[in-house]
Amino acid sequence: MRTRVRRIGVHVSISGGLHLSLERAYALGCNTMQIFSHNPRGWAVKGIPQGAASYFKTRRKQLNIAPLYIHTSYLINIASGDRILRKKSLDMLICEMQRADAIGADYVILHTGSAAGYDEQLSRMRAIETLNEIVLSGEWKAGLLLENTAGEKGDIAATIHSLSEILNHVNESFISGICFDTCHAFAAGYDLRDYKGILNISNEIEKYIGIDKVKLFHLNDSKGSLGSHIDRHEHIGIGKIGAKGLQELINFEPFRKIPLILETPKKKETDDPMNLERVRKMIKAKH
Repeated sequence: MRTRVRRIGVHVSISGGLHLSLERAYALGCNTMQIFSHNPRGWAVKGIPQGAASYFKTRRKQLNIAPLYIHTSYLINIASGDRILRKKSLDMLICEMQRADAIGADYVILHTGSAAGYDEQLSRMRAIETLNEIVLSGEWKAGLLLENTAGEKGDIAATIHSLSEILNHVNESFISGICFDTCHAFAAGYDLRDYKGILNISNEIEKYIGIDKVKLFHLNDSKGSLGSHIDRHEHIGIGKIGAKGLQELINFEPFRKIPLILETPKKKETDDPMNLERVRKMIKAKH
């Protein structure tokens, strides 16, 4: 019986052109990847030339890189109490969805935002209203994924239950599911260091969201301790989660088909290859 190849990748740079992100991922041996489709720290966004988009789609198919994930701008805050910022965030998210379709991306990953001094429940309702407003403005082939956060002050989506609240109140055809970030979950208080903790989180996901709604793992170790609410990613196996827990997680039966994207630190050219090799060994060790 043929074993299904696990989809493993990293966040790659689009510097020099979108198509170069594909070459960077392929050179690392990745069969999935994540990108920003533009500068994530600015509101101004240049259009994608049709020729560049067509070449990108053709080349991605040739390299068999799938799924393709686009991470949204860091500036988006659809939960903001500031109407101007919320409108800019709405427009930017629509732009992200349009760009995803232009290059044939499968999913767009969103941090829903922060209450920023406002009531968290009220802010979550603002996020829901904004998403439903976007639903009425168009349709896209790419699916939207909500990412769990680290539980820093003002976070509105640090728990599985809070994510489910948003999912359950927005049109299902727009939101495809969630992206589960291991560093964020650990910082928010979910213990991923052993089988018991992983079983607990699996049960919680199944109860409130459904395992089938987990479309991606952001596989990152954590510089911060359990429940620290510190969003600081670490190299695989040397953070506070550790190799044992991460290996248990990615090989846990309900999670074994979920793609993995690493967002580990990139200070040296050898960092991505090192982390990818560690993950590949973790998977092989269980087969």
